[in-house]
Amino acid sequence: MEHKMMQAFATLMVFLALSFQPVLSQVVISKTGCGSTKACVQQPDACDPADNTTTCLFGSARPTKLNPPNGVDLAFEISGNSTGYIAVGLTRSPSQNIMLYVCGQNSSNNGSFFSMSTVSVNGTLNGTLAKAMTDVQNTIAGDNLKCTFNVAGLNATTDAALRAAADTTYKMVITSGQLTGGVFPAVLSFKVGNATDLSTFLNSTTNTTAAPTGGSYPLYSSAVLPLVSFLTLSILTFA
Repeated sequence: MEHKMMQAFATLMVFLALSFQPVLSQVVISKTGCGSTKACVQQPDACDPADNTTTCLFGSARPTKLNPPNGVDLAFEISGNSTGYIAVGLTRSPSQNIMLYVCGQNSSNNGSFFSMSTVSVNGTLNGTLAKAMTDVQNTIAGDNLKCTFNVAGLNATTDAALRAAADTTYKMVITSGQLTGGVFPAVLSFKVGNATDLSTFLNSTTNTTAAPTGGSYPLYSSAVLPLVSFLTLSILTFA
């Protein structure tokens, strides 16, 4: 009896080890909150990033905290279909500097994920002027890429009470494309959104209760029914 109990216990441990392996979390991006808690731009205009069966380039920016004198902290989302890169950015005018935040697949390295921040200055990329991306998360499914991240201290001001709307009013841009030998194309084309005062989303009551997007939640395999069956058989055997 004792030997059979030990065998049953060992079998159970193996079963648990095989059945409850964690699955990589998925980045979830949707249009929920667009216009109320976050600024959004997409191409085509009516597309939905939650629908992975259609082509949709989507970007959003949600302010999380006004942080003078350093600026405002933003949570970004970007989703699109590309075997190269997708990017979201902010600008006062496309003819001026554009802050760009890039997520992509490195085809020269087995499609591995990469992210980077840069500034387009008169069409020339300058990474030394860029703000860092933090808390980067991504999901790659074929050519569909989803990426979320935070950027702190954008739109610096010296005093929150003196902050004018123009200090936080930007146009959001999105773009995608291919890398050639790991190098971005010389000319980038953008879909440009309307000018939006990003600070207005901080005053939204829904912004304080909205669930975070792009969260990381571990998933587990469905092993409950087999486990119950195993325990039931064990009880019957040793009863």
